[in-house]
Amino acid sequence: MTQDHPAPASRQLAAHDPVLPFGGPTQPISAPDSGVPYTQVLRGRGFWPVRSWFGLAFALFGYALIVPLVNQGLVWLFWLFQGRPGSYTEYFGRARGYEMPLGLVAGHVALAMLIPISLAMVALWHRRPGSFLGSVQPGMRWRYLLLALPVAALILNVVLWVDAGSVPQFSVPDGWWWWVLAIVVFSPLQAAGEEFFFRGYLLQGIGSLSRHKWVGIVASAFVFAMFHGVQNVWLFVDRFAFGLLAALLVVLTGGLEAAIAAHVANNVFAFGYAVFSGSVASTRAVQSIGPKEALVDVLGFALVALATWWLGRRLKVATTTP
Repeated sequence: MTQDHPAPASRQLAAHDPVLPFGGPTQPISAPDSGVPYTQVLRGRGFWPVRSWFGLAFALFGYALIVPLVNQGLVWLFWLFQGRPGSYTEYFGRARGYEMPLGLVAGHVALAMLIPISLAMVALWHRRPGSFLGSVQPGMRWRYLLLALPVAALILNVVLWVDAGSVPQFSVPDGWWWWVLAIVVFSPLQAAGEEFFFRGYLLQGIGSLSRHKWVGIVASAFVFAMFHGVQNVWLFVDRFAFGLLAALLVVLTGGLEAAIAAHVANNVFAFGYAVFSGSVASTRAVQSIGPKEALVDVLGFALVALATWWLGRRLKVATTTP
């Protein structure tokens, strides 16, 4: 695939267009400057740092408000449709802990709401086409994503098997197919939601405040790790390293595709193995790991990043805006 640089999604600001620090209806949606990397998409003529600061605050507030509301709303609907089994408080606790497939569905759909939140922030607040959140091309490069997905899945599984010394042993629990259906359908949405938010909007929003790529990479990875709640040092290192590698991959490949593929593969197999070798609830409740587990995870993520970066090079994906 050759490097494709289509025409900008919308006209650039004309010289007579008023430029306001907070945008507004008088400022049209315009394409970013030409030849800039992913972290600089929100910069350009009319850029005000204060807009990025407020945008980041609004986005984080939206995460804290909308995601829990959607989660609780879906769980409440499931509770009603199932005939109100027991108290809602008890039902919600079980659902939130992923003790039932519908709890996983609600949690993952709620996190998928980060996709429209991120797109809305880029288009309505920063006045940039939302397609530049997917990649600098712009838009989602589906061929790259679909090729990167099996590469990530293969590498992560091989690392897991080599570390364990054998292919994991499985047992088949009752109702397993409900779990598998929920994981296969909704875990990719959850992974994509987190990537659009942390490696998409936060990386671009923080990145717009500095011309140094590493500012956005490190800061977005730190926020990503912190948002996973209670965790010991090694689990934080594990998640921070994943955030760093995923953000670096986005910058080097010019889009979210490889990071989404790695995140989808990791989550689908993590929850999938849990169904047949333990419980999804115990996987959901993990708050600590050891240094060896963290090292194995980081090694797997690093190999995935290297392989999908190479794949992007072979496909000649665009790394700067048209």
